[in-house]
Amino acid sequence: MARSLVRIASAAICTFAIGATSAFAADAVKLRISTPAVESDWHAKMLTVFKDELAKTAPGEFDVEIHLNASLFKQGTEPAAMQRGNLDMAMISAQDIAKQIPAWSVFTAGYLIRDPEHQKKVFNSDIGKKFYQMVADDMNIEILDVGYLGTRELNLANDKKITTPDDLKGVKLRMPGSDAWLFLGNALGADATPLAFGEVYTGLQTGTIDGQDNPLPTVKAVKFYEVTKQIVLTDHLVDAVFLSMAKNTYDDLSADQQKKVKDAAAVATAYNNKMRIEDEKSLIDFFKKEGLSIYAPDVAAFRTKVQNAYLESEFAKDWPEGIVEQINAVK
Repeated sequence: MARSLVRIASAAICTFAIGATSAFAADAVKLRISTPAVESDWHAKMLTVFKDELAKTAPGEFDVEIHLNASLFKQGTEPAAMQRGNLDMAMISAQDIAKQIPAWSVFTAGYLIRDPEHQKKVFNSDIGKKFYQMVADDMNIEILDVGYLGTRELNLANDKKITTPDDLKGVKLRMPGSDAWLFLGNALGADATPLAFGEVYTGLQTGTIDGQDNPLPTVKAVKFYEVTKQIVLTDHLVDAVFLSMAKNTYDDLSADQQKKVKDAAAVATAYNNKMRIEDEKSLIDFFKKEGLSIYAPDVAAFRTKVQNAYLESEFAKDWPEGIVEQINAVK
């Protein structure tokens, strides 16, 4: 009899434990994150830091799924997926945002943000708050924090010396397929050619494109150096990536959960920034050892051409009055 009671009690405890675990899992907020990044890239690793930080500060409250290599949504389609309610989180670019909010094209302009520190200060200022609110109001997306994506350089498959923008005439330079990206490629003097990120390696290999532009850590992470001959240090765009959440998902969180999510995003972007900056410093020697030619062109000539192109463009008409001066004034 006693043994029967023990078995019954044990079964009841197990049943309760299973039920409690199921209820616990069911209560966890699922956050599906989509990115085109490959596993070895810092902004892919940043997402793991975000996930681990939430597991530490909010144990059991979130179920974070990270989908790399554009396996869930193609690059550039993530904002629409979040807006439709099909995706919870993504890392989006200023170029993605500018498709829907033209004022954001100011952050796609070459030679505006000076360096990673300037980037962080701009987006942590009232300027950033104003532009983040635009995204919340007009796109129904909550930007959690900004991360340094790297300083973009030209990476070419030919060995033609590039000194001024005129030297890029006729060069098919791969850019993501948005107006803002293509404008930048053309402003540099190249023939901007849209191509999905996942097709760039093969495109360089087959001659579909002559070059691409990305930060140096990305060039290494996806091994573009294997199919290119030179890197031209134009420093034309200090690029950003915005760790973002569908606002419907964000608004469903408690105030405490929202804070934990934003705190985790801050930890993740700080990790990304530190590692990227350190990586960039070491990569020049790496690429030289791989046989690539690396040099700086006449950056002043590129800066003048690119800035004039933007100031004379339709993009500038959508920029808030005085915004360039305000960004320049951030120290």
